[in-house]
Amino acid sequence: MQSPAAYRVSRETQEALDHYLCLLAQWQKRINLVGPSTVPDARARHIDDSLRLFELYRQPLVWADIGSGAGFPGLVTAICLKELGDGWVHLVESNNKKAAFLRQVILETNARASVHVVRIESSYDRVGPVQAVSARALSDLSDLLELSFPWLSASGCFAAYHKGRDFERELNEARGRFGFDLVKHDSRVATESVILELRNVARL
Repeated sequence: MQSPAAYRVSRETQEALDHYLCLLAQWQKRINLVGPSTVPDARARHIDDSLRLFELYRQPLVWADIGSGAGFPGLVTAICLKELGDGWVHLVESNNKKAAFLRQVILETNARASVHVVRIESSYDRVGPVQAVSARALSDLSDLLELSFPWLSASGCFAAYHKGRDFERELNEARGRFGFDLVKHDSRVATESVILELRNVARL
């Protein structure tokens, strides 16, 4: 049975996400895209978890998804944006093999995304201004804010980061370096996980 988040997208979007999962399983045999133990439960562990972002921000935003890896959550957002016919996701991924996978999924699903094969620290000019920044399973919160700050320092830009059970410690450490307004959103698939929405980010 699908999680509640999976019911919040159109049939066409669900078909595209199903195809994404098929491609993930095929490419996982050649390159390590996700933890091998998560592949059998990839729909809940990765797709439905990422869908929570679109559920929260069902708007035609321009996103920077940093350290995209296998595309969670950014590529899921990009597939969902087809429903709105607007918005875009800039997937920043420095690994060439993972970037090739992302491009193939975009090609076969018509996701509203582009891939930037570059380190995050060198991506700001290439990506340009965005309205939101996302990341999942990339780094601790302080480092994420540092990496995202060239975007987050612009008026109106916010961050939405998937975080696990240790998020309170990460928040406490980040508050020593940054000021921000915080909203915690519950995960749909893991009771101890959250999406941290941070706005008005400023260095202290």
